Amino acid sequence: MLKKNKKTLILTCIIIVLPIIVGVVLWDKLPETMATHFGINNDANGFSSKLFAVVGLPIILLLIQFICAVVTAKDPRKQNISNKLYVLVLWIVPCISIFVSTFVYAYNLGVKINISLFASMFIGLLFIIMGNYLPKMRQNYSMGIKLPWTLANEENWNKTHRLAGTVYIVVGISIILTTLIAGLNNIWIILIAVFVAFAIPSIYSFMLHVRKGL
Repeated sequence: MLKKNKKTLILTCIIIVLPIIVGVVLWDKLPETMATHFGINNDANGFSSKLFAVVGLPIILLLIQFICAVVTAKDPRKQNISNKLYVLVLWIVPCISIFVSTFVYAYNLGVKINISLFASMFIGLLFIIMGNYLPKMRQNYSMGIKLPWTLANEENWNKTHRLAGTVYIVVGISIILTTLIAGLNNIWIILIAVFVAFAIPSIYSFMLHVRKGL
């Protein structure tokens, strides 16, 4: 799996570290202490050195990328992971790297961007994408809804993931619509929606296990 997607892995790793080059170019314009974490009102509530913000964050994401790539490729049931799904996994961290670095650099350069708004939209989009892939997932140990009963019973896994796919898409759309219509004053609605996305499939899977022995 790694060999087959070697070019994709190299490309995604390059994209992950691209913010370092951008940061070096902008080095003299960036403050020595940079805001790297933000609250729901776009207020900075976490700070790091310029070196860590420019170099450290992309390197950490690069390590996460390698871990995700290797762990997924070495899954005991890797034959159940489609190549399309593996490629999707490889592209998640690069997207996060570009997303995070864009807003960190913009904020520290004095550009006003509604970070929380775009973060919520990004999360909603991720749920929609995952919702489309969940029903197609076969049993594995690296991704999906990994509960004792889903891993032990293929029918339980399939039914749980079919339901989860629908739930995730609904939750993703709800997050996007809530963000656009109601704004981030209703952050609790978004948090509840995320909780529901994980709770409903888990409860459903457990009920299948208890009532039908799946």
